[in-house]
Amino acid sequence: MGRPEIFGGELYGVIRRAIVIGNGFAGSENQSIGLVRALGLSNHQSLYRVTRPRGGIHERLHWLPVSLHKKLDYVMKQFQITVRGKTVMPLSAEKNGFSDTLEADAKHIAKMAHESFEKDGPLLVVASGRDTISVASHIKQLAPEYVFVVQIQHPRSGLKRFDLVITPRHDYYPLTPHGQKQIPWFLRRWITPRELPDRHVVLTVGALHQVDSSVLRSAASAWHTELASLPRPLLVVNIGGPARSCQYGMDLVKKLSVLLQNVLWSCGSLRISFSRRTPEKASKIVLRELGGHSKVYIWNGEEPNPHMGHLAWADAFVITADSVSMLSEACSTGKPVYIIGAEHCKWKFADFHKSLLERGVVRPFTGKENMSESWSYSPLNDTAVAASRVHDALAERGWKVQP
Repeated sequence: MGRPEIFGGELYGVIRRAIVIGNGFAGSENQSIGLVRALGLSNHQSLYRVTRPRGGIHERLHWLPVSLHKKLDYVMKQFQITVRGKTVMPLSAEKNGFSDTLEADAKHIAKMAHESFEKDGPLLVVASGRDTISVASHIKQLAPEYVFVVQIQHPRSGLKRFDLVITPRHDYYPLTPHGQKQIPWFLRRWITPRELPDRHVVLTVGALHQVDSSVLRSAASAWHTELASLPRPLLVVNIGGPARSCQYGMDLVKKLSVLLQNVLWSCGSLRISFSRRTPEKASKIVLRELGGHSKVYIWNGEEPNPHMGHLAWADAFVITADSVSMLSEACSTGKPVYIIGAEHCKWKFADFHKSLLERGVVRPFTGKENMSESWSYSPLNDTAVAASRVHDALAERGWKVQP
């Protein structure tokens, strides 16, 4: 069991387990977990995290490489720090969180892959996010014969440090003539991908995620009691928050509230959810403008989170433009998706929205829609495509996934 097996006269190494290397952010970790699920290994995965010092001054140091940030934290722990004439203890002494999750140590994981290879076969390592790049590439360097390393999101350089790189097309936007014009020359080497995609780079439209037909069926069953009897059509609204490349203020939130009131006549029910990034001021505006309407339900943030139930039961979606993850999930359902706030986005976000509009999977939300009138498109299936490419790359190596 776990040893190479003979199938059709060829030698295969059988992968039966996976390690996910996360960075503590749901949007990134969800992509890795979604890919592992699509490969059939969700019941055989372990989660490790690359953690940064948190709190106080550390929130302003996330631009540092994670290894340098940790070294700086160590130095800060050795000394008291004077800030504006006041002596304070290092803020890194506070708890980092994630204490119940294993720290991602490349040497430990590589050693484990080596020592367990004869019994359990090769190890699949899936990582996502900038902070995981150094750990994932180090694992590959230490145990190249025992692991298959997939890096999600573009590492900008050194693509051959990984067995496969999965990244959205808009990560290559900086290489386009229009993208180059937007980058000051002295920042180009830090922002621009230094290598064109080669044969072991998988380009997707949006973000990977866990939403597929099986998940939606399970969510539909789990949320049947609460959502099945709602008057139709059911419009679900997902509100995120301002991001670095999608800067907008409360004017957009007020506009959204007005536009939703304009389409309420055509809705049987309207359910609204906020994300962790939604400013409190924004949620208060929505509550004030729409909270008293009999057709409207606004989730208060308490568990259980209705997000999967909403994806399963909604007839249409309105989503703010700041979240690639929320848009990618909704666009995988095949249901109408309306986007608001795209005009406030720039850079890669704008390129992503342009791609969705050209494919016909989203439309701008104008407030003039009749929500009882549906429309269709070919749903995004990035996660399934990425999983298929993983299978192909493993086959080239003589390996296969077998849960």
